[in-house]
Formats: sequence, C-alpha cells, structure tokens
Amino acid sequence: MNRTDFSHEDSFITANLSQHRSQLEEKVRSRQASVGVIGLGYVGLPLCVHAAESGFPVMGFDVDPRKISSLRAGRSYISDVADSRLEDLMAKGIFNPGSNPSLLDEADIIIISVPTPLTQSQTPDMSYIREATRLVRECLKPGMLVILESTTYPGCTREELLPVLEQGGLSAGSDFWLAFSPERVNPGSGYSLSRTPKLVGGVTADCTGMASLFYGQFIETIVSLSSPEAAEMAKLLENVYRSVNIALVNELAMICNAMDINVWEVVDAAATKPFGFTPFYPGPGMGGHCIPIDPFYLSYKARELGMSTEFIELAGKINTRMPHYVVERVITVLNERSQCLKGASVMLLGAAYKADVSDLRESPAIKIVELLMENGARVSYHDPHVPAFSVGEQLFRSMPLDGAALAAADCVVVLTPHSAIDWAAVGRDARLVVDTRNIVPVSGGKVYSI
Repeated sequence: MNRTDFSHEDSFITANLSQHRSQLEEKVRSRQASVGVIGLGYVGLPLCVHAAESGFPVMGFDVDPRKISSLRAGRSYISDVADSRLEDLMAKGIFNPGSNPSLLDEADIIIISVPTPLTQSQTPDMSYIREATRLVRECLKPGMLVILESTTYPGCTREELLPVLEQGGLSAGSDFWLAFSPERVNPGSGYSLSRTPKLVGGVTADCTGMASLFYGQFIETIVSLSSPEAAEMAKLLENVYRSVNIALVNELAMICNAMDINVWEVVDAAATKPFGFTPFYPGPGMGGHCIPIDPFYLSYKARELGMSTEFIELAGKINTRMPHYVVERVITVLNERSQCLKGASVMLLGAAYKADVSDLRESPAIKIVELLMENGARVSYHDPHVPAFSVGEQLFRSMPLDGAALAAADCVVVLTPHSAIDWAAVGRDARLVVDTRNIVPVSGGKVYSI
C-alpha cells in the first residue's frame, strides 16, 4: 500500500468519526440519546433517575430480579431516590428497568456502575466489571459512548475494558468513545448528583469531550482530566484521604481515653484554627463501599509496581480494629460496675454504617455483633432505617425503642447517630451507655465515650 492509499484510509476514518460524533452530539443535546445503565445500586439508580429526569430515555439493567420488580412497581430501595420520582418516570415511560441484556441493544450510551469488592486476599474482584464489559461488547456499535463509573484501580479502563471492547474490530476514539468518570455518591448527605462536580477522563481527548458533553446535560460542573488513569487515581485519593485521617483520629481517641481526655473536645478545639486543619471524628469503624475498600485498590496497583503503601495499610489496620476497641470499652465499663459481658444484655442503637440511611455495606455493626456474641452477650438492636439483618445464620430484627427497652439493657451502645432517635431519652432512660458518636447528652456519669 502506498502513501496515497494511507491518505485515503485516514480520510475515510476521519470522515467516519466526524459523522459519528455529529450524530451523537445532536442526540445528546436534544436528549434523544438512549442511555443504558448496567448496575442499579447506590450509584446506578440515582444516575438513571437524574438522566431520565433531564429528558433522556433510560434503560436500567440489573441481574437482581427483586430490584427490577421493586422499580417497576415504583418502589425505591435507596433512600436518596423517592418513590414519587420513580412513579413519575415510569408513568412517562422514560425509565425502563429490566434484567434481560437485550435491553441494552438500542443504547447510544452505556454506563457501567457495578460493584467492585475485594477478594479475601484484599485484591480487586474484577468479575463484575468483566461481565459488564462482556455485555457491552455484545451490543457495541459505531458511534457508541461507553463510560465506567465503578471505582477501580488506576489503569483499569485501559487495561480491562479497552482490549475487550476492541475485540470486534472497532477502535476507541475512532469508532466509539470510552471514558472513566468516578461516582461520587454520598448517601444521605444532601449532595445531589447534579450539584457534585463530575470528573471525566477518556482514553482520547475526543472520548473525554463526548463523555463531558453527556454529563453536562444534567450535572452543573464537569472537570475534564487528561486520561482515565488520572480520573481513577483522583477517586482513590479522595477515599485514601478520608481513610488516613479517620484512622488518625481513631488512634487519637484511644490515646485520649487512656489519658482521660475528651477527644471530641480536642478535635473541636483544633478545628477553630482557620487554616491548615480539617476536622475528622472518631467512630466505631468504617462502613460503606468506598472508604473501607477503595484504598486497597491503590495498594494492589502499587504492589504490581514493586512499591508499598504504608499509610494506606496502617490506616486500614487501625480502622479495622475499631469494632474490637468498641467491644473492649463495653467490657471495661461493665467491669467497672462489677458485671461481665457474658450473659449481659447489650442493645445497639444503629446498624447502618452512617446516619439516616439504610445502607449496611461494610457496616461496623456487623463485626461488633459478632464480637459481642462470641463473648456471650445477649444482643438486640434498634434502627429506624434497618428493619432486620443477619449475622451468620442468626436473624436480628429491630426492636421498638422506649424507656422500658432502654432500662432493660445492661449496656446501650450508640453506633449510628440517626436523627429520628430521641438521644435525650437515651441519656435519661438507659442505665449505661457507650457512645461512639458523642451524641447522647452526658447524664449522671453513666455515658461513656470511646
């Protein structure tokens, strides 16, 4: 083939790409582009709702038939998405959830928002991303935009998605667009998806531009980055930052307790400095998908490069130890009243990992229940957002919270600061309280901090 042949081929590719770009750009701006979302959890469902409310026809795919049944009935299983919003979208016919992959065949844009857990050896479990990528490959067509939102290690988009999607002969940047845009969901925080700045990094500048154009239709601020690796690393930095600082203040809490100093008073005092300090507060352990898990994706990648992540590993150890420390505090305060943990009635207030949500993912309450049971305690709990949960084969149901229940417990342990709980009543009616959240009013020397 001579230089002229190359020139014709390059011209054809450029024209082909230009045609695909103009077509998708027009469909995005007119809200006619069909959006397919794989994974309808805490990330995928809010994304579906925001995109559909902005006018895009949205198809949501999930392998869990219970989620699909709930959504089709207009019932949300996520606190940040109200039933009324789902009912409105379903009535308008612009949100179609299902569990058949053929649902994605007509999509112009596909977003992957599947779980990214860790294996038992603390390495990334890529099975969900790989299966989702396979589904996208089966329906990939010229002019399609593919975006990964699942949190992962730097390099995943280029190493895992790109080669699989290009197996059929299409090329990213020439025939389709591929980008990474990390989710920044914070359940129960009040920060809506539309007001949270969106990071976007594509495998080419054109990929970044197309993904930015799409998100810009319903998100106020778009931050374009040079590559998917930069976006992947930025997401991990956000969570490593929180993990390390939470570990620092958790360790400080243990030291303050040994020195009979109120750690919350110390943190609040330091926070009066108008520069150079951001307050973090101790707790019973970390929960949710992000902070307990995501930093170890960076540790995994660093090990591949022959490097260590000492801050991340140490923070993980400290934060993982907090449920054990909480149980040790329960043992100590019971011993001070000449009572042992074995046979004691311990009531936990809160099971969700954070206030005013029902999310149990990685909740420290699970480990605390395990440890209490191992030590022979009789465990009960109350959580207005979590009606029931299981630890091993034992099912626990939330019990009513009243003065009699509080007074009957040998020790009440505060794990989640739900706003629906009357904390003054807890301080008044409970005989003994271990408060891991500094929310119960101190009353008569019976409220103990961690």
